[in-house]
Amino acid sequence: MKRSVLSAACAVAGTLALSLSAATASAAPTKPNPNQPEPTKNLQRGQAYAGWSVRAGKQGPAKTGTGVQAAPLAAAARTAGIDVSGWQGNVDWAAQWNSGVRWAYTKATEGNYYTNDYFAQQYNGSYRQGMVRGAYHFAIPDGASAVSQAQYFVAHGGGWSRDGKTLPGMLDIEFNPYGSTCYGLSQSAMVTWIRTWLGEYKRLTGRDAPIYTTNSWWRQCTGNSTAFNQTNPLWIAYYSSTPGTLPGGWPYYTMWQYTATPIDKDWFNGDLSRVVALANG
Repeated sequence: MKRSVLSAACAVAGTLALSLSAATASAAPTKPNPNQPEPTKNLQRGQAYAGWSVRAGKQGPAKTGTGVQAAPLAAAARTAGIDVSGWQGNVDWAAQWNSGVRWAYTKATEGNYYTNDYFAQQYNGSYRQGMVRGAYHFAIPDGASAVSQAQYFVAHGGGWSRDGKTLPGMLDIEFNPYGSTCYGLSQSAMVTWIRTWLGEYKRLTGRDAPIYTTNSWWRQCTGNSTAFNQTNPLWIAYYSSTPGTLPGGWPYYTMWQYTATPIDKDWFNGDLSRVVALANG
């Protein structure tokens, strides 16, 4: 009888342990699967990437209020690039090079809590292939301070060196994947946050970081601030045959993310010598 009771108790304990293990596993954050298409909603912390909101249809209309209507690029005056994150996994850089890609940005960090597991393969792989490469930070303005996020970025791959093949780090500031559109900040507070991040990045690296954004988000969340159009290159995200209206008084864009099929593709506004010039500062 005692042995039967003990066996039954062990069976119950085993069942409880399995249930607890399953519950723990289901509660764990979902890790990005680079073999699956990039999602447009229900992102877990760390899974956001440059262009998620444009893919989700949040880019806004081509013309909103006043602004500069960007003209299409002449084929001879543009250079093909891509941007990647953990969703792409290990990138075939030789194939990208053979397709004409000559520069690439890789997501390095998000907030002060996430680093890209594939960063080394993507960032160093593009460099070894001969591309001009850079790293970017996905900003979370309602999280850690702007100063600490800039420091986190530089400490985890967002630095810069004047080797002619390393672009300055980029600030990805767009629709909030995890909550309120403008991260709960007023327009003036958002401008202050961006200015603080950019200032700390420049203090650490000596470079003015490009800003990646969309026309609609910039207008809604910064009040179409013109505070950065003389110092920080604009990387506009707009999936169309033209880049649409430029926000913030920027007279031109430096980079344009124009599609996410089959990977995030970009044009640099100039030939390869201009890409190298930005890398050299």
